[in-house]
Amino acid sequence: MSENPTPRDQQHNKPTAGYGYGYGYYPDNTSYYGEHQDESPQRGLKDYLLIFRERFWYILVVFLLFFSGVLIYTLTRTEIYEARATVQLLRQDATVMQVEQVMPQEIRSQEDFNTQIRILESATLIKGVASRLRMNDAEHNRFMQPFEEPEATGRFVGLEQLLFENRQIVPGRMNLVVEIRFRHPDREVAMLIANYFVQEYISYNLGVRMDESMLAVDELRIRADEQRNRLEQSQRIRQQYIAETGSVSVDRRADIALQKLTALNMREVDARQDLRLAETRWDLIQRYSEEGRPLTNIRFIADQPHVSGLLSDYTQLQIQQRRLAERYREGHPTMRDLMESLSQTEMALNEAVEMAVAKIESDYIAARRSFEDIQDQLAEQTEEIKRLHDLRVEYDSISRETEVDEFLYQYLVRRMRETTLSSSIDSVTARSLDEASASLRPVTPNIPLNLGFGLLGGLGLGIGVAFVVAFLDDRVKSAFDIESIIGLPLLGIMPEVKKLKPEDKVKIAFTGTDRHVVESFRSLHSSLKLGKQSNLAQCVMITSSIPGEGKSFVSSNLALTYAVNGEKTILVDCDLRMPSVHKSHKLKNDKGVISYCHENLSLDDIIHKDVHPNFDILSTGGKAKNPTQTINSVAFENMIAELRKRY
Repeated sequence: MSENPTPRDQQHNKPTAGYGYGYGYYPDNTSYYGEHQDESPQRGLKDYLLIFRERFWYILVVFLLFFSGVLIYTLTRTEIYEARATVQLLRQDATVMQVEQVMPQEIRSQEDFNTQIRILESATLIKGVASRLRMNDAEHNRFMQPFEEPEATGRFVGLEQLLFENRQIVPGRMNLVVEIRFRHPDREVAMLIANYFVQEYISYNLGVRMDESMLAVDELRIRADEQRNRLEQSQRIRQQYIAETGSVSVDRRADIALQKLTALNMREVDARQDLRLAETRWDLIQRYSEEGRPLTNIRFIADQPHVSGLLSDYTQLQIQQRRLAERYREGHPTMRDLMESLSQTEMALNEAVEMAVAKIESDYIAARRSFEDIQDQLAEQTEEIKRLHDLRVEYDSISRETEVDEFLYQYLVRRMRETTLSSSIDSVTARSLDEASASLRPVTPNIPLNLGFGLLGGLGLGIGVAFVVAFLDDRVKSAFDIESIIGLPLLGIMPEVKKLKPEDKVKIAFTGTDRHVVESFRSLHSSLKLGKQSNLAQCVMITSSIPGEGKSFVSSNLALTYAVNGEKTILVDCDLRMPSVHKSHKLKNDKGVISYCHENLSLDDIIHKDVHPNFDILSTGGKAKNPTQTINSVAFENMIAELRKRY
């Protein structure tokens, strides 16, 4: 069912947005003239239910086959038991003695923990466990018995390979506990092997530590011998140096020299002061002599005992001379005696001054000589102290080398003894936390899990096969198939009506006999009215691929739906070969479309008016021998154009 052909319909563009079994509505209530013209049709829930219903036996057969296979596999599978043993890795070794380890095995980081896990997973432990089994023939035969039958494994493998394939190491999260799992058809053997792995891991760590300790002891012994030779050589060098330099009394001699140096420094200070005083006096005498000034004006000259007395006598004589000069003349005997005394006193004074100057000069020379001697002694003592210091430095250097050699030798000897002692002590780095026990229930086959897998897997596989068959089936069975094939969306799906007579079926939209049919035509009417182009259309053509598909039923009820909604509507029967509209509505067919096109009758003469309110019918007016010529005629076009004006 489509509208009057448009360029879009004629070009058959890509299919538009569809719906499962839709009833003339798009999801947004727009027709195929709306906005979803480039979307593909989608299957609805009813399409999938139809697939399940039509192909139920496919699903059932596949489900039974798959479930039966899983059930047979589960029941015929050899039961495997799993034993679990846990081992605790110690962050530090158990401290028996405060001895530094040769090869510390502390777990300080994630790398250390992962290293221990790799040791647990190593082939070395597997070989150790295999050796334990081979040492006991009964345990070895019991372990290998389930694998010696070809049907058990399908292949023959060695003991180490079986241990590797059935062992699992599971490290704990956020802890230092590791779980060792082992699977075997014999629960007792599984328990035994899991415990063997724990024991072998602990023994391996102890053996590695002991081997490393013994190697370290040998290395330390060699180094200790070498260091002892160095110590003896250092001691000989020190003794030889003492003998040559007498360095044993260097400290005492240095103390004496230092005391002498201190005393000389004090004497040098005093001598310097004496020299400065003597030099100052002598310089003052030299300056007075150069200036011609009397030396008696110098205080330290005048204060000399023999100078001060003569100077006092000379002064008294001068005073007496001036007093007598007022009374006597120079030739007077008293004056002559006085002048002679004065002259003698002056001569004695000059001699005393010269003697004082000579003494000061000699004191100056002696002070300078004493100061220079003390400086020479200081220089000699300083050189002696430097020499003693150099001897001390070299002696200390030789002594330090000897002490270092002695310390290293003592350390190596002590370390060798500690290592020898620690190698004889069992220092555990791990301990068995929980020993494995015999499991009561097998881990494989897991019957509930396998049955659940068979149930869900069979159901899923059956549904998948049903969908594959449906995909390969190209027959048209649903609205989705119709839309996919013709590339056009469905505007509506009309339910099949079986109980009513043909004349009652074409009036359902008016009489309301079947509510579902009425709603279907209302939905179709709404789709046409909501479409952007179908809303403006005045002429709608109803056709089918073969006779008997329901053209009269759909066209009559659609026309009545328009009429019921208040629109003036006419139903034109253009099936000129097998007309049926007049029969359904119990009308005469003596005049109609053929009469208008070939007999030039007017529309008013051939239209059956007011068949129902707002509803007219134009029948065929008989049967045409050449219906194509009639429909393609100009008269037919004029008839349609005139009907557009009226309806």
